[in-house]
Amino acid sequence: MIGAGLTMEQAPPFGVPLRFFLTAPLFLVAAGLLAAFSPDWSSAAQHPTTLALTHLLSLGVLGMVMFGAMTQMLPVVAGTPLPHLAVVAWVSHLGFFLGTPALAWGLAAGSAQALHAGAALISAGGLAFLLSVGAALLQARGIPTVRAMRVALFGLAATLALGLGMAAWLAGDWEGGDPMRLLARHAEMGLGVWIGALIMGSAWQVIPMLQLTPPYPAAHTRWLPWIMVAGLALNLLPAPWHLAGNGLLGAGLVLFALTTLRLLGQRKRKIPDVTLDFWRLGLVCLLASLALALAGVELMAGLLFLAGFALSVVNGMLYKIVPFLAWFHLQAQRGLMTPGLPGMKDYLPDRRARRQFRLHLAALACLAPAPYLPWMAWPGGLLLAASGLALGMNLLHIAALFRRREGRFS
Repeated sequence: MIGAGLTMEQAPPFGVPLRFFLTAPLFLVAAGLLAAFSPDWSSAAQHPTTLALTHLLSLGVLGMVMFGAMTQMLPVVAGTPLPHLAVVAWVSHLGFFLGTPALAWGLAAGSAQALHAGAALISAGGLAFLLSVGAALLQARGIPTVRAMRVALFGLAATLALGLGMAAWLAGDWEGGDPMRLLARHAEMGLGVWIGALIMGSAWQVIPMLQLTPPYPAAHTRWLPWIMVAGLALNLLPAPWHLAGNGLLGAGLVLFALTTLRLLGQRKRKIPDVTLDFWRLGLVCLLASLALALAGVELMAGLLFLAGFALSVVNGMLYKIVPFLAWFHLQAQRGLMTPGLPGMKDYLPDRRARRQFRLHLAALACLAPAPYLPWMAWPGGLLLAASGLALGMNLLHIAALFRRREGRFS
């Protein structure tokens, strides 16, 4: 994620992305408990509890991590700082931290007041983030990761706008229209474009650098953003163009998954690495979710995309990015020649990360069949909550070691 030419003037303080990263496990625990104690989510993709669970994962976990990652990646990779970073980070973090549980409650309980509060808070946080990141991306050099980020940012804007309309419909602010079509577009934009394109762009940086693989083929990084743009444009049109757009988005994700799996098989370091396990699990789940979506198995497809693909990959990236940032900032603050500073591996022992990976894998193994075996939702949800707790403890372990060595977060 951080290249050879990095200076401290380019990188934001460690505390800026860290606040987002440390918050995400709280929502993972909440999602796990909801899945365990409200197992009716396994009955339908449009069930109120399913919608609440989806937003705890997509906004509370993935949204937090992705917002935090972009505050770090844009100044470093793209060479453009985010305008008013300190204010934007606080507003976007607070908006999502307070808005996500309010929205989830509104969806699960059918509360118009909670829906209004959640939508307003998330809109405020999302708008602050969109304006700041959008301004930075306009000035950024057009490298492949930046192009993917631009696609992802448009996907986020469309997802938030469609979600705002959906929340207003659920709250009874307007009637008529086609809410199921609106819900489908909202999900496609959020999953396929915002999450999919941002993970792609991030992978083009972090996989070669932190997994020590060959670089992605130039044709892959040059043309894949345009495939996603074409799919995005067609997705907004009526059928049959809409179906063609979904096909392009799906083809782009399949190409990304297969290329990344091939590169991971060519990595230079052959020693076991738990982050590699997270990536491989996530990419296999991505391919499985796309196949299930094609077969019309919506609930399991969405579950494997969110919890299997996106959550696994983001979890793996956190275990590379956060120790690296702690090491980097401490080296920069204390000086490269200071004796006794911890190395990257010292921040997070492999056994701690591997223990959490096993919890995550067990949670997926229980949750995936829950639509057909509803009793599996209870152990699956508890395991997911335990995985979130372990993830949070591991990230706190990194932050505590950084602080003990007199590192500064701001």
